[in-house]
Amino acid sequence: MFLSVFDMFKVGIGPSSSHTIGPMVAAARFLDHLRAQPFKVAGVKASLHGSLAFTGVGHATDRATILGLAGFRADDYDRDKADAEMERIAAEGTVHPDGLGTLTFRPKEHLEFDYGPALKGHANGMILMGTDAQGDVVTQVTYYSIGGGFVLTEDELADGADKEDGAPVPFPFKSAVEMLDMAAESGLSIAEMKRKNELSRISAADLDKGLGRLWQVMNECIDRGLTTDGILPGGLHVKRRAKGIHDALEAEAGVNLTAPHTINDWMSTYAMAVNEENAAGGQVVTAPTNGAAGVVPATIRYYIDHVPSATTAKISDFLLTAAAIGGLVKFNASISGAEAGCQAEVGSAAAMAAAGLCAVLGGTPEQIENAAEIALEHHLGMTCDPVRGLVQVPCIERNGLGAIKAVSAASLAIRGDGTHLVPLDAAIETMRQTGADMSEKYKETALGGLAVNIPNC
Repeated sequence: MFLSVFDMFKVGIGPSSSHTIGPMVAAARFLDHLRAQPFKVAGVKASLHGSLAFTGVGHATDRATILGLAGFRADDYDRDKADAEMERIAAEGTVHPDGLGTLTFRPKEHLEFDYGPALKGHANGMILMGTDAQGDVVTQVTYYSIGGGFVLTEDELADGADKEDGAPVPFPFKSAVEMLDMAAESGLSIAEMKRKNELSRISAADLDKGLGRLWQVMNECIDRGLTTDGILPGGLHVKRRAKGIHDALEAEAGVNLTAPHTINDWMSTYAMAVNEENAAGGQVVTAPTNGAAGVVPATIRYYIDHVPSATTAKISDFLLTAAAIGGLVKFNASISGAEAGCQAEVGSAAAMAAAGLCAVLGGTPEQIENAAEIALEHHLGMTCDPVRGLVQVPCIERNGLGAIKAVSAASLAIRGDGTHLVPLDAAIETMRQTGADMSEKYKETALGGLAVNIPNC
C-alpha cells in the first residue's frame, strides 16, 4: 500500500478539502472527460448530493464547483482572478475552460443542491453533466470526494480504487504491525522507510523540494493567521482570535512566573491561526484535511519554537512519519468527516502530529506507533457538527486542542518503552466501526449537535 506524502499533504485553498478542493478536482477531471469526447458539448450542469448539498454553501462547494468548471485549480489558486471570474459568470452565464470553447453555465439554474438521499457510493457525491445546444444531458460522470482532496469516479470507487495497493514499493506496509515488523527487520526508522518508498517514485531532489514547500506553505499560513484580525466570512460573525492571543503571549514573553500551562496557548494559537486562514478561504495544506489543517503545522511550530533541541533539518522526518501514519488511517478507515465524523479528521491529524513529533524527539518506531495510538484513541467518537455548515465552530478551537493532545501523546509515548495495551491498528479499526455506526446527523451535515443547538444568525 502506498500513499505519497504529497497525497496526504496537498497545497490547496480553504475552507474544506472534501467540500472545496475535492469538487474543484472533480470539475477539472470532468473537463478532461469532455475534451476526450468525440463530440462537442454546448453547456455544463452540476448536482451536489449528501454532505456536499447540506453543508455545501458553508463550505463554498458551489463556488469551488463553478470555478472548477471554469478551469481553476486549487494548487495555483489566484483569489483576485477567481473573484473577477465569479462576477463574470454570474453576469454572462458562461464558462470558458481551455480547449472547450464557450459553455453555457448559469449557476442559479444549472447548479443543484439535492437534499434527498445521498448517492450510494459516499456521503460526498456530485454529478457533473455535459449538455447539447438544447440543454439535454449527453454525458455525465458521478464523482465522490472521499476526504483530503481525494476524488474517485463512481466506477473507480466500485472497482476498489480507494484500496488499491499501487505499484510495488520497498516497504509496502498496510498496517501498523507490518510497519513495525519491517522497521525491526530493516533497522530503519519509519521516516527512512517512507523516504525509500517515495524515492521509488520521484528523485531525492524533488522529494526534498516538495517537503520544503509543504512546510513553507504551512509556516506562512501560521504567520498570516497570527497577524490578521477581523471577522470571518459566512454570517456567524466569528472573530479571529489568533492574532490577539499571540500578541498577548508575545507581550508576556520573559515575564517571571508565567504559568507552565501557557505553552498550551502557544500551541492553540498556532493551530487557530491556520484554521482561521482556512475559514477565510486562504491557502493551506491539507493535513490530512482542511478542517484539520492546523494540527500538524502547530505541532511542528511548537517543536521549532519551543523545544530547545529542535532543528529544521528534522521537519522532513516529521512530515514523512506523519504521512506514513495518515496513510494507514486512510487505507484502513477514513479521513473524511462526512464519512466518519471529526474523529476521522482532527483525530487522524492528531495521530499524525503525535507520530511526527515523537519521531523528531528521538522516539523508536514502537514509541511512535504508541504516540499515534494515544492521540487517535482519545478522539474516538468525536462528531462533525459544524454550525451553519461553516468550518469555524467548533473546528477552529478543535484544532488547537488536537495539537495539545498530539504533543501530550508524543510526550507520554517517549516516557514509555513502546509497549502498550491498545495497538494503533485496533484504534484505527475502532474509529472505522464507530464512524459506520455514527448517525448521519453528526457527519458534516449540520443536522445535529452544536449545529442545531447554537443560533445560526
